[in-house]
Amino acid sequence: MKKSIVIMLMVCLLPAMLFANGSTEKSVSAGEVTVVKVWTEDRHDLDYVQKKVDEYNANNTDNIKIELTVVTENYKNMLQLSFQSGDAPDVVGANSLPLNLFADTGILNPLDSYIAKSPEYIKVNEPASHKYEGLNVSKGNTYWIPSGMRSGVRVIYNKDLLKAAGYTEIPRTLSDYIDMAKAITVNGKGKYYGIGFTSSSPFERLLEMTAQCSGIFYYDYVNGKFDFSGYRPILEQGKRFIDESIAYPDQQQVDMMRAQFAVGSFALWSNASQEAGVFTSQIPVKDFEWATAEVPTLTGKVTGALQITPSKGWGIVSNSKVKDAAWKVISFFQGEEFLKGYLESGYCLPITSYMDGLIDKTKIGRLADFSLLDYESVYPQPPVVNISGDDYRTTLWNCVMGFKTIDATIADLNKRYNDALERDIKNGTVKRLIIKDYNPQKPNSGTFEYLTK
Repeated sequence: MKKSIVIMLMVCLLPAMLFANGSTEKSVSAGEVTVVKVWTEDRHDLDYVQKKVDEYNANNTDNIKIELTVVTENYKNMLQLSFQSGDAPDVVGANSLPLNLFADTGILNPLDSYIAKSPEYIKVNEPASHKYEGLNVSKGNTYWIPSGMRSGVRVIYNKDLLKAAGYTEIPRTLSDYIDMAKAITVNGKGKYYGIGFTSSSPFERLLEMTAQCSGIFYYDYVNGKFDFSGYRPILEQGKRFIDESIAYPDQQQVDMMRAQFAVGSFALWSNASQEAGVFTSQIPVKDFEWATAEVPTLTGKVTGALQITPSKGWGIVSNSKVKDAAWKVISFFQGEEFLKGYLESGYCLPITSYMDGLIDKTKIGRLADFSLLDYESVYPQPPVVNISGDDYRTTLWNCVMGFKTIDATIADLNKRYNDALERDIKNGTVKRLIIKDYNPQKPNSGTFEYLTK
């Protein structure tokens, strides 16, 4: 088993290694063929995407060749560096790129003129309904449109290990959930544990989403400032995972932890709808039955929205010399034929009513386990500020790990984030977002104001 996990790690790291030693060839027309360089940070869907790219390269009538590169480490930094060096790709997976760093600085090119002249793209992707200020729209310009969505986090669990500890379902309160995880760990006697956490953003994959569903968020939309004080009860409970030795003791990179879950090293794993494809094809679970459940809340009642993530959006880099060809590539990636197969393969959920009505939902397999809940929503993008030190997710998890007290952690985050907010507003790099009628259960429904002071 150890050998197979090591091999899996090498496979996951290979694209990043190849990229680090990659070609410096720029996108230029070579004879009759126009090369369009495409970067993505997604690897869970690579089999499908690469197959479709190969088909496109063989059959398109525009003489375009897509060169696809998966950048698995430091995607944002590598993209910034490549732009500065003049060796950036033409098309990029854009849905994780902060607009103040990639759009407002001129790295990404607005797509509005291309969209306006593309009726087929409009029909399939419904851009008018999926423009989110601060997320894919800035200062009236649109930089990418999502073609799918990733659900909010779910609890993914090993039914056999729960049953062995006397449980048949996931408890609704966080305290009871932790009690169950502890019971599983005790029952495992060192052979398996109650829960596993990745080394990559572990706070986000359970505790942050438990906080959201409990009405807790890190930005105070009503008053236009950051406020981490609501996380106190989440941190108090979450520390038990570490203090009481409940969690699998080795936090590793996400694919390594997925592999550990798949072989039964721990019973509880938290992540979003991309795991449907992971555990059926990329790292298939073969020896036990797995299921999904809603994340617990502090009280057992849902009082806030669970955040969904618009996904699979593509942007054009502004210094591309082949922008028209780049748009044709985006239109291919976000075209009906590509998306139908992509969605029916279970890689993400549809975000448009057009594609939702078009796909055969009997083909989506385990993605059905992640069907949208009535309390899932897109959150308005808080100001993306330039903080000093670790981001809030790393800082909160370090508190869970016992590296800093809860009081000191909250005070530190409130100071660093609000100092950065005031500084960046003064510098003109961000605006203060105010939603006076903010509703934590319907966060995107209020009236937005953007202030310069």
